[in-house]
Amino acid sequence: MPSYFNKRMIRYPLYGLAILAALLLVAVAFYKWIISLIGLIVFGCAFFLAFYFEKRSHEETEEYISTLSYRVKRVGEEALMEMPIGIMLINDEYYIEWTNPFLASCFNEDTVVGRSLYDVAENLVPLIKQEVDSEIITLNERKYHVILKLKEKLLYFFDVTEQKEIEKQFHEERTNIAIIFLDNYDELTQGMDDQTRSSLNSLVTSILNKWAKEYGVFLKRVSSERFVAVINEKILQVLEKEKFGILDDVRETTSKQNVPLTLSIGVGTGVPSLPELGTLAQSSLDLALGRGGDQVAIKQTNGKVKFYGGKTNPMEKRTRVRARVISHALRETMIESDKVIIMGHRHPDMDAIGAAIGIRKVAQMNQREGYVVLNFNEIDNGVKRMMREIKNNSDLYSRFITPEEALEMATDDTLLVVVDTHKPSLVIEEKLLNKIDKVVVIDHHRRGEDFIKNPLLVYMEPYASSTAELVTELLEYQPKHEKISMLEATSLLAGIIVDTKSFTLRTGSRTFDAASYLRAQGADTVLVQKFLKEDVETYIKRARLIESVEFHHKGVAIAKASEDVIYDSVLIAQAADTLLTMDEVVASFVISKRDPETVGISARSLGDVNVQIIMENLNGGGHLTNAATQLKEISVGEAEQQLKEALDEYFEGRKET
Repeated sequence: MPSYFNKRMIRYPLYGLAILAALLLVAVAFYKWIISLIGLIVFGCAFFLAFYFEKRSHEETEEYISTLSYRVKRVGEEALMEMPIGIMLINDEYYIEWTNPFLASCFNEDTVVGRSLYDVAENLVPLIKQEVDSEIITLNERKYHVILKLKEKLLYFFDVTEQKEIEKQFHEERTNIAIIFLDNYDELTQGMDDQTRSSLNSLVTSILNKWAKEYGVFLKRVSSERFVAVINEKILQVLEKEKFGILDDVRETTSKQNVPLTLSIGVGTGVPSLPELGTLAQSSLDLALGRGGDQVAIKQTNGKVKFYGGKTNPMEKRTRVRARVISHALRETMIESDKVIIMGHRHPDMDAIGAAIGIRKVAQMNQREGYVVLNFNEIDNGVKRMMREIKNNSDLYSRFITPEEALEMATDDTLLVVVDTHKPSLVIEEKLLNKIDKVVVIDHHRRGEDFIKNPLLVYMEPYASSTAELVTELLEYQPKHEKISMLEATSLLAGIIVDTKSFTLRTGSRTFDAASYLRAQGADTVLVQKFLKEDVETYIKRARLIESVEFHHKGVAIAKASEDVIYDSVLIAQAADTLLTMDEVVASFVISKRDPETVGISARSLGDVNVQIIMENLNGGGHLTNAATQLKEISVGEAEQQLKEALDEYFEGRKET
């Protein structure tokens, strides 16, 4: 039977037809009344039947709608009370006015109506106050996705415990690839006989296999100095929590055998593609090796890199062959350029200035004009004394230019050499990096995650004492058309002396070789001491800083300046150096304002504490024994608190010195 609604659509056309038929019958009656009478009887019967069926259909439809309305209302009530979704109604004072039975069961109670949210689910109150639309919370060890309708004071609870467990399991079981490299295997085994080398291989393999079995790592040796490990995210988290103790195990065990072997590990994580994981792992390993080895580098999907280890001073691995190759490559690059611009880091020290002067000399030896970029408003007293001496040499002094002048003279064929830093954010003028395509990086710091993009040539040696030492070696392999002047040699020697604290820290045999070469070229040690002199006022300021010292961990000294006093970077670095000379101090940190918006922290250690890792946690960097950071829009007290938290994290799970 057609529905009521369909009949309503055809009712009015039928009534029209009925009227039309009646009129026709009246017209016919004038001529054939018998036919008209028969037609009238038929028409009456048809009309009666149509009216009867329509009335019946209308009654059935009304009954259906009435029944449907009741069923919908009943189903709504049933759904509200029985569906596995929690519903809560609260008032303005955070008291519960009504809940459905499912929600009451979530609290393991018969009813929570009339109780305060502070008693039942206190973690919901801050969400309501903050007008959060939705959030994941935990109630009685189960997780709920809460949707808040603040206007109606209504809260919906969806149980997502199983979903979150699946997500956690998926995250923990994601595959990661690690490449393990024996840093100095070739150097150690070069002079060994087959039996000793075999014994060392067995020892290292035994240590790594034991470690792999303990943590559930799949390990495969692919060459004499390289292993590949497959781990999941859960295992990686455990290894990170324990600071990759395998580094210490290998170093300490092999040291007892008089073969101090160290590991570097690069980990690829965060992507589903195995080839991409492998590429990330190799890239991380390159980063770890570039920072001196004996550490772990983990590249994350957000671009950040986490480092572990790096407790030892990097072993000197660079050779004169590499220095000669780099020197020749630099010469060819300069010859293909119209001019050379050299730039160091902001607030340059004597190492940066000395290295820049040395590279300018390399350009001169290759018949190219060289210019040193310097912001004369950002130099300390020692560099000012050096520049006063350089000013007496008009030819050399004229080669110092401002960042603005450098930008004007740079062309498409200009070569930019960055010295004593590899971070774009630290150079004197970052616009030069964007304008000049041909860039060379020469640095002695351990490589960080922030690195100058697409350099033509990179000469980074964390084993060197200073950038001035590296540049001195490059000078030795350049054409001898131009002799190094006394002032140029003295500037390079000053850079070495400052960074080694007069040959007491980070000093290798190559450092003395470079110093000897510079001395033979006429470097004046008396003039260096003149550069390094300080006035009485500076000495008193440093003493006041040291007076505030306190110890946070055993042997870790922290000194801080007052909130309203501004010190330059050299003074706080000198204060950190002075603290390190004190008895029982193995690491020192000095905190002070650098300018009204910036707090600087200078860090030093004797090698037992890796201050580089601590400073990197505060967005800084440096060396194992010499590092620093700058924190924007923060007080000295807040900087001290962040430093202490970084120290606590560093010493967690370690034996304190």
